[in-house]
Amino acid sequence: METQTVLIAFGLTLFAGLSTGIGSALAFFARRTNTAFLSVALGFSAGVMIYVSLVEIFFKAKESLSAELGPRGGSWVTVGSFFGGILLIMIIDRLVPSFENPHEMHRVEEICNDGACRERKLMRMGLFSALAIAIHNFPEGLATFTATLQDPSLGYPIAVAIAIHNIPEGIAVSVPIYYATG
Repeated sequence: METQTVLIAFGLTLFAGLSTGIGSALAFFARRTNTAFLSVALGFSAGVMIYVSLVEIFFKAKESLSAELGPRGGSWVTVGSFFGGILLIMIIDRLVPSFENPHEMHRVEEICNDGACRERKLMRMGLFSALAIAIHNFPEGLATFTATLQDPSLGYPIAVAIAIHNIPEGIAVSVPIYYATG
């Protein structure tokens, strides 16, 4: 293994990981009182991530699994994994206490009406998102690094794809924290 290849792999991994900061920096371009920006930024981030998940990753997974398991087996494993992921999230949603679960209905007395309470909830959402993204970025970095070590020409498009994916992640984390803390 050449030192130059390792440096390229490290550089591409660093580039892909730091691209989250590009999305994070967008929070500083809006006034804190502009809640429309908060809504649009979070909606944009969610849209990009859903598109990447459903359009890009799903069909790439099906293609890769079909190459290994045959067309029928690859299709079944892809669809099964998709619905298995939905089931896993449903189980997690059920395990989260109902008071903490944002999808559960609450009594009027329990709803956050003051600014401090809303800011705490936004801050908590942002911090949990940051933790989830940190855990999520580890395999991305590992995939970028190992793919580049295997074939540097493969590492470049993977790093760019991950960088494009990480920008909306940065928005999703930084905007709520920025609005919560100012």
